Amino acid sequence: MAGIYIHIPFCKKKCSYCDFHFSTSFKHKSALLAALQKEILLQKGHFKTETINTIYFGGGTPSVLTEKELNLLLEAVYRNYQVNEKVELTMECNPDDITSKKINEYKKSGVNRLSIGIQSFFDDDLQFFNRAHYASEAEQSILKTQDAGIDNITIDLIYNSPLLTLKKWEQNLDKFISLNVPHLSAYTLTVEPKTALHHLVKTKQTSLPTDDQAIEQFKLLMDKTKQAGLIHYEVSNFGKEGYFSQHNSNYWKGENYLGIGPSAHSFMNNNTSQKRSWNVANNTKYIDAINQNTPYFEEELIDETTAFNEYILTRLRTIWGLDLEYIKNTFNPVLLHHFEKELEAYKNSELITISKNKVTLTTKGIFVVDKITSDLFYV
Repeated sequence: MAGIYIHIPFCKKKCSYCDFHFSTSFKHKSALLAALQKEILLQKGHFKTETINTIYFGGGTPSVLTEKELNLLLEAVYRNYQVNEKVELTMECNPDDITSKKINEYKKSGVNRLSIGIQSFFDDDLQFFNRAHYASEAEQSILKTQDAGIDNITIDLIYNSPLLTLKKWEQNLDKFISLNVPHLSAYTLTVEPKTALHHLVKTKQTSLPTDDQAIEQFKLLMDKTKQAGLIHYEVSNFGKEGYFSQHNSNYWKGENYLGIGPSAHSFMNNNTSQKRSWNVANNTKYIDAINQNTPYFEEELIDETTAFNEYILTRLRTIWGLDLEYIKNTFNPVLLHHFEKELEAYKNSELITISKNKVTLTTKGIFVVDKITSDLFYV
C-alpha cells in the first residue's frame, strides 16, 4: 500500500491556528511546480517494485492549482511510477475554490476523493480562524461535489475552540450528518508556537475551553458519528465502511510513502531497517537545491527503540491496534519485556481490550490514549 504525498505550499490566507509550511505569496509558483516535477523524477528509485496505491495532494491549498498544473504533476507521477489503476487520488480543497467546473476538471484528471477544509459551519468561527470561506460556501462545496458524482468526500471540523459551545458543536455535527458525507476528520484545536492563535492566547485576548468542556465535545462527537453509522477507526477519524482514508491509513500502518515538495516527509521500511527523510521547509531553498542538484533533504536511520515507540504511537490510535505477534517477532527481548510488563498493568482495566493477539483501546481508553501510549513507550 505505498503512497505518494505532494505538498503544495501556497494559501490565500494564513489561518490563525496553522503551523504547516506554506506561503501566501504565489510569486514562485511556476518555479516551485517545475521543481516538484523534477523531484518526482529524482525520487523514482524510492520504490523498487511497489505499486502506488494512493496519491495525496496536501498543503497549503492544492486547490489553487489550475487544471494544467495538476495534470503536469500527475503526468510526472504516472510516467515514473507504477500506479494502481484503482489508485485513491485525494485533493485537499478549500470550499471557496470548489466550483462545478473545477470538480469536473478533477474528475477528468482522475481525482476521486476530495478532502474539504470546512472547519466550521458558523461564520463567527471561520472569521476567528481567519478562513477564506463563509459557512454558506462550506455547505455548497459539498453539495456541488456530490452533484458532480464524487461521493468519496471527507471534511475537517475543529472542536475545542474559543467560540464553540456544545450547542454549536452539535449543530456542526448535525449539519455534517444531514449532508451524508461518508468521512469526517475532527481535530481538537491546539495552540502551536508562532501562530496568531498562540499570540492571542499568550496575551490573554482569548482562551480555549476547559478540559472538561473539550471532553464533553469529544463524547458528543463519538456518540453522533456512531449513531450516523460511521466507524471510529482512528482517534480523530470517522468513516463509513469502504470510505476510510487509504492514504492516511498507510501512515498509521507503517507502510512506505514518498513525500514530494518543501517540508514533505518520506518513510521506507525494507524489513531489515527503517529510514525517514524530510525536505527543507523553505520554498526558495527547495527550488534552488533541486535546480542545482544539491541536497534538499535530510534523512536518518530509525533505531529499534524509536521504531518500537512509533509503532505504539501510530497503531494504538487505530481500530487495528497493536499486533502482539508482530511485537514479539520484531523487537529485541529488552523491548519485549518492557512492553509485556507495562501492558500487564492495563490488562484488568477497562481501557484496553486484548483479543486474537491484538490490543485495542476501549471507548474509555480513547480518552487517555496519550497516557497509555506514554506508559508503553521505552525511554
